[in-house]
Amino acid sequence: MYIFGEIIYLRSNKEDFPVALNKKILETKTSNEYSQVIHRCKELFRKKTLDYGTAWRILRLASITDQIFIKAQRIRSIQEKGTQMVNDPLEDEFVGIINYCLIALMQISLQKEERLEIPYAELEPVYDHWVKATKGLLENKNHDYGEAWRDMRVSSMTDIILMKLYRVKQIEDNEGKTVVSEGIEANYQDMINYAVFCLIKLGYHQPTSA
Repeated sequence: MYIFGEIIYLRSNKEDFPVALNKKILETKTSNEYSQVIHRCKELFRKKTLDYGTAWRILRLASITDQIFIKAQRIRSIQEKGTQMVNDPLEDEFVGIINYCLIALMQISLQKEERLEIPYAELEPVYDHWVKATKGLLENKNHDYGEAWRDMRVSSMTDIILMKLYRVKQIEDNEGKTVVSEGIEANYQDMINYAVFCLIKLGYHQPTSA
């Protein structure tokens, strides 16, 4: 028996512990990279809130979904063409996907709030709540699938984000009703996680030079 942190590994042969340890190291690496990406996304959200206020509060969920769709479609178009006419980096579009998905989730949380202008100090805990819940969802799925996303192409994950968007649009057209599928919140959360994966693979989590 080996104790590593709060996890106890029982082994039947000498290979079990190295495998378990390596898995723990990879999970910690992913968690750290995820937090670094989200930190940069949140900082941009904070600055934009200070500059523009919370004008996004006027948007209905379907409008936010369409904003995310435009960004995902631009990424796919550039990936297919191999060139772009506007020099905005693709990383910015993935950041936009993350923040718009979080805005959508915050709108759901704030649906009974009538104010259009909400101070950042009040929004920050709502933003953090959805980040924590979404990262928890990632950690559960990552445990089951074993870091499989690291072998995926950014283009493939872009397609999955678009697929999730079409699902959300269908749910919205059905007035939020589903038969057996997960709800709209889970799809926004999945899009956040895939966008984070893309940014990690693109190196966005790495410190920027001054």
